[in-house]
Order: sequence, then structure tokens, then C-alpha cells
Amino acid sequence: MSKQISGFSKFTKEEKIDWLASNFFTDKNQGVNTLKNYWNSDKELQKLHDEFIENTVSNFYIPYGIAPNFVINGKDYTIPMAIEESSVVAAASLVAKFWSTRGGFKTTVISTTKIGQVHFMFNGNEKDLNNYFNSIKPELFNATNDITKNMRKRGGGILDMELRNKTNDLENYYQLHVTFETKDSMGANFINTCLETIANHFKNTSKLNIEIVMSILSNYVPDCLVRAEVQCNVEDLYKEDATYYAKKFINALNIANAEPHRAVTHNKGIMNGIDAVVLATGNDFRAVEAGVHAYASRKGKYQSLSNAKIENGIFSFWLEIPLALGTVGGLTKLHPLAKLSLEMLQNPSAKELMGIVAVVGLAQNFAALRALTTTGIQSGHMKMHLGNIIKQLTTDKKEVAYLLDYFENKPISHSGVAAVFEKMKS
Repeated sequence: MSKQISGFSKFTKEEKIDWLASNFFTDKNQGVNTLKNYWNSDKELQKLHDEFIENTVSNFYIPYGIAPNFVINGKDYTIPMAIEESSVVAAASLVAKFWSTRGGFKTTVISTTKIGQVHFMFNGNEKDLNNYFNSIKPELFNATNDITKNMRKRGGGILDMELRNKTNDLENYYQLHVTFETKDSMGANFINTCLETIANHFKNTSKLNIEIVMSILSNYVPDCLVRAEVQCNVEDLYKEDATYYAKKFINALNIANAEPHRAVTHNKGIMNGIDAVVLATGNDFRAVEAGVHAYASRKGKYQSLSNAKIENGIFSFWLEIPLALGTVGGLTKLHPLAKLSLEMLQNPSAKELMGIVAVVGLAQNFAALRALTTTGIQSGHMKMHLGNIIKQLTTDKKEVAYLLDYFENKPISHSGVAAVFEKMKS
């Protein structure tokens, strides 16, 4: 029986849920109740959430935690993190406290340039195309004056545009490569509006046979770059065998640079921290992820985003990462928790937020590498995960207490906990 449907978007929320439950849920009432249990009791707040996307039927909650004790550029921060994975917030908090007594984190915004492109096809004389572009370039800037006026008042706008020949990659393919400064705005809508205006003027005033394919910003922003770093004496890193473990730490990083299979997992740990703050502040974590992983491959091989060295008895650990973030526009002021997150972060500028986000990524990476090269990562991670395993098995307080006590100093796995639970029950 077909489960295709027409006109679904015109259904009320109740009608959408009823159709969904009737067609896909084994227990219709239970399915409906689960969806409605996650509605917000505040009707206006629920209406706000319903209007963020299309065809909403409920909310999908992710835990919202905080990591205190971060010191960044001499300033104290408590950082909001929205993430479902256990041990991430705990690790960030632990590392924040560790480095707060060793000078804290330092950040530097290297550049904030963002990119958009007009992609077009041209099967003609390249010299004619170049002459046309050079003659019309001032007009392309002028065509966007009304759009860029307010951004220019804030010190942003279009920085430059150039014609690029991409025919070695694809026959007849050229692009207008446009660079932007969007200040505290992420700027996606601003950039795309500018690009479409430029594309229309570029095509419509030309006698050349130019076919515009598309006009769109790029989420690869290698020139929107921030550096986060920490530094201390090697002997301050570990209580025992500091030099040995510091070298082991650096070897782990070298392996991530040499081996892509390791680098992907290494960088995923960094993104645990970065995505959590990006999401908590109402920014686009998918765009950040795409740009970051492209940057990790910029040398022709996927490598670590972080690096470390020992020089003259000093341990240095740093991260350089592209982050296109905003503190105005989008959900940053519309979503109540995103707004609160920015207030918690003392209402940072986009540059300051870049630094904060990069620091949490570096903190997560430090926590992971430190654990991997000493006790192993499963010891701490699985202890945090134990509670989640137990919740799948029982909610009885006595049984929960027994399992927590039993596995206090034992290896933890889902099958192991389940076996002890079954033995206890029998």
C-alpha cells in the first residue's frame, strides 16, 4: 500500500501527526503521545519553534550544558554546549580548569574574509571575456550599493571580485570569485543576494554568450581563520614522567597527520566541542563542519587540525581553524536559548565568538589525546556512559545503585552491564 501523500504541507499539525501515526506507528496512541509530550507548554514559544522549519510535528531536545572555568585572553568564561554525547562537557570543564592555572587559552583572529561565487559557462574567446569583466567590474560593485549600504556602514561589504578561468577543471567553466566582510553577521543571505544581483548585471549587460549556472556563497572559508593555543612548561603537564608523556602526546598528533583514518577520528573529537557551542549559539554547525573538513584536506591529504611541539622545555599546543560565525541575524537572536547563550558569553562579537568556539575544540582535543596516551579513552568515557547503559535496563533506584557500585572499578561495556543486570534479576 502506497504511503505517498499530496498537499501534506497544508495539513494542520494535528492532521500531520494523525497521518503519520496511522501510517507508521505500531502503537498509534503511544506515538502521538510521545510527539506531544515534547511540545512546549508555552504556546507562543512552541509557535516560534514550529515556524523555524517546515512540517513540524514536535521538538527534538538535545541536552544543554555548561562548561565553567575557561580563561580566554585573560577573561573568564562559562561556555554553553548543546550536545547529546556523554563525557564531552565533563572533558571540556576539566581541561578548562587545568589550563586556567597555566595561563589560560590565547586566541588570535587571523582573518575574517568570506567567499561567494557566480558560476557560469562561456564558450568563446577568453580575451573578450577578460576585457568585458575588467570594463564592467566597477558597475558590478555599484549594482549592489543598495544591498551593501548598511553593511558598509558597519565596516563590511564586498572586498573584491575576480574572474577565474576554471576550464582546466571543467570545459567552458568560469566563475566570478567574490570576497566579503560581514562583520558580526554570518552573512549567508547578504552574500547570496549580492551574488545574484552581480550575476544578473554581469549577464544582462553583456553581448557575450554567458550562461549563469548558479550564484551561491561557499562554506569553505580558509581566509576566515582563528588560532587558539595553550602553552606551559613541560613539567607542569603531568605529575610524573612529564617529558615522556608530552612526547607521547606529540607522537599521537604526528600519527593524525600521517594517517587519515586516525585524523578523521582525531578531528571528530575537536568538532565535539566546536559543534556543541556553534549549535548552542544558533549558528550553522553543518556549514562549519563542511568548511573545517575541507580545510583539513587543503594539503592534498586529510590531516589533523591541531598541532603541538616542545621547544626549550615549553609545551605548545594549538589549533587553526576556519569558522564563519555570526552573533546577529538568523537564530542568534530569535531562538531564546541561543540568545541566552550569547548573553552567557558576555555578548561577544563574531571575532570573539570565533575564538571561544576554537578554544572549546582545542580543549576537547587536549582531553582526548591526554586520555589516549595515558589511561586510555574508554576508562573515563565509559564511566560517563555507564548511566546511559543502566537507564536502558532499569529505572529502579536500588538496581541502579547496585550496578553503579558494581562497576565502580571494573571495565564497562554494554554487554557486560546487561549480563550483570540479568544475573542480579535472576
